[in-house]
Amino acid sequence: MQQKVTLFLYTTLAAATLLVVVFVVNQLSVAAGLLRSLHPYAGALFLLFSTIIILSALYTGFNLFSVPKTPALPEDENSKLMAAYVSYLTRRLPVHPMHPNQSKSQKDQRWLRTNLKLLDVDSLNMTRQIASKNFFVGAFAQNTSYGTTTSLLNNFKVLWNVYCIHNRVQHLREFINLVRTVYDCLPLSDFKKEEIPEHIKPIIQSSFSNTLSSLLPGGNLLTPFFLNLFLAGSTNTYLTCLVGIIATRHCQISTEEEKREVMQQSKFEASFMLKEIIRECNPILSVTISKAVKKAGIESLDTIQAPSTGSGMAQDIVSHLASSLKHILKENG
Repeated sequence: MQQKVTLFLYTTLAAATLLVVVFVVNQLSVAAGLLRSLHPYAGALFLLFSTIIILSALYTGFNLFSVPKTPALPEDENSKLMAAYVSYLTRRLPVHPMHPNQSKSQKDQRWLRTNLKLLDVDSLNMTRQIASKNFFVGAFAQNTSYGTTTSLLNNFKVLWNVYCIHNRVQHLREFINLVRTVYDCLPLSDFKKEEIPEHIKPIIQSSFSNTLSSLLPGGNLLTPFFLNLFLAGSTNTYLTCLVGIIATRHCQISTEEEKREVMQQSKFEASFMLKEIIRECNPILSVTISKAVKKAGIESLDTIQAPSTGSGMAQDIVSHLASSLKHILKENG
């Protein structure tokens, strides 16, 4: 069945291409005939100009969708293929401005390792910066189309920046392959329930890394609300960290051994980066929400009218309670 479908798609594509070519040639011939009636050389010049335009479009399209030829990935650092792969990477990778030997003509494996470490720092710093933004996107805009779209765009931004950091010349198909590779490595892309606890564990640990009671001046009643924000932001941040680190490791692979260890190493590094981000973002989120809740509470209490002459006992009690709560909130704030 698969062979029949593949054959049908190829024949359909060939037929469609043939029809388009025939239609374009026919229309160009008609236009050239009309111009030839105005001037003997106008038709020939028009055909020449049209041919140049079409060939230019084909050439630029080929450059856009072409993929650079990649040598075979060596098994380990002692493999005979290592020299060829190091030479390939040194041609593709941009030279970091902080590299101590930028003008070195003979770029060996040691030079490559130094350059990769410097590029790695830039890549991880960029990932951390965007992941911190996604913490607040996940916390404040969870379960909304805006939050989902913004988080997705930020993840694509991470992937594109990682790809540009590690490639002097960019290729569209190569970037698409990187996106597909990273997506295949993410949790739930290929559902395996035994892997879920490994990803949930760092999210839970980072969310409870600080004592919630010390972060919630509003009291215990706000704890479920804050905890929901922390968990949503942590989940969003963890996925962004994982995307950036997996992409970085794939761009820096030089042996089959490193390729087999990408996922395990990425989960460890993402967990560590998540804890650092949450340690910085949790207090900011707590203080911001606490102030907003207090302000909203005080403004709501201000709408309760003071007791007037002839008012009932219930109104007197509510007014007195509102005044007391407003006084408490102002003292704690």
